[in-house]
Amino acid sequence: MARILVTGAAGFIGFHVTRRLLADGETVVGLDNLNDYYDVRLKEARLVQLTEQPGFRFVKADLADRQAVADLFQVERPRRVINLAAQAGVRYSLTNPYAYAESNLMGFLNVLEGCRHGEVEHLVYASSSSVYGANTRLPFSVEDNVDHPYSLYAASKKANELMAHSYAHLYGLPVTGLRFFNVYGPWGRPDAALSRFTSAILADRPIDVYNFGHHRRDFTYIDDIVEGVVRVIARPAQPNPDWRGDAPDPATSLDPYRLYNIGNHRPVELLYLISLLENALGREAKKTLLPMQPGDVEDTCADVSALERDVGFTPATPIEVGVERFVDWYRSFHDV
Repeated sequence: MARILVTGAAGFIGFHVTRRLLADGETVVGLDNLNDYYDVRLKEARLVQLTEQPGFRFVKADLADRQAVADLFQVERPRRVINLAAQAGVRYSLTNPYAYAESNLMGFLNVLEGCRHGEVEHLVYASSSSVYGANTRLPFSVEDNVDHPYSLYAASKKANELMAHSYAHLYGLPVTGLRFFNVYGPWGRPDAALSRFTSAILADRPIDVYNFGHHRRDFTYIDDIVEGVVRVIARPAQPNPDWRGDAPDPATSLDPYRLYNIGNHRPVELLYLISLLENALGREAKKTLLPMQPGDVEDTCADVSALERDVGFTPATPIEVGVERFVDWYRSFHDV
C-alpha cells in the first residue's frame, strides 16, 4: 500500500516532490493525466526519472474523473496526500475558464472526498500567491484577508482553501494549504517566464516584458518548495485553541486547518531576472516592453514567518544561484 499519494506527479513541482520522497524511502503512488497544456514529452521525461526508482507506481487518470479518483483511494489506501495537480496559469484562465472549474474545483472536491472516506491522516494541497490579488501591503501574510482575486485561477485557489476548511470542520480532516510564490528551477514548465525567456534568447527572438519589466516577483527555487512540502506533510495540521470567531485568523482555525506561504521572501525586479539570464546564457535579450497584462499583480513578496515558526524552515536559495542551475539544466536537457 502506498503511504503517500502525489497528484500531478508528472508536473514540475509534483515530479520534484515525488523524487525527494522516494529518496527519503517513502512509498509513493503518483497520479497524472498527462494533458497537453504544455509539451507532454517533458512530463514523460520526468516520469522516466521516477519509474526508474523503487517504491513508485504511476496511475494515469484525470483528477476530475470522480470514479477513477474514488477507485484510486480505495485500492491504494494512502495515509497522506499531496495534491499538486491543477490547471495552472493566470493568462490561460482568461481564455479557458472551464478548465479551471473541472480540474481545480471538481478535481479538488474528488480529492477531498477520497481523503474523507479513506480516513487520510493529512492532506497538503497547492494554493498560490495569486490569491493575494488586489492586496498591496507587503510582505503578503497568511493572516491577511484575500477576497479580491485578479483571475479565475486565483479564485479557484482561494476556493480550494475554503473547501478544505469545510472538510476540516465537518469531518476532522487535517488539511494544510501551501501558497507557492513563482516557483522556478530545473524541469520547469515551458510556459513559465524563465523557460520562455531562455528559449527566446537562445533563438534570438524578442521577449515580451510586461509592466516594462518593473514589477517584482518573489521567485522561489524548486528545492526550497520541496523542502517546505516535505516538512509540512510530516506535520498534520492542528486546531488553533486560541482562534476567535470575533477576530478570525484566516490562516488557522478551531479545526485542523493551516495555511502557509512558501516564498523566497526576497523579491527581484523582472529586468534583473532577465539580466541574470543574459549573463548565464552569454547573450543579450531583445526586449519588447509592454504595459501590465490583465490578471497580473504588480509585486509579490512572501511573509514566511509562520512556516519558519511551525516547521523550522525558511527558503533561502539566492536567485543568482537558482538561475545558473536552471540554465545548466536547460542546456543539458535541450542539448543547446
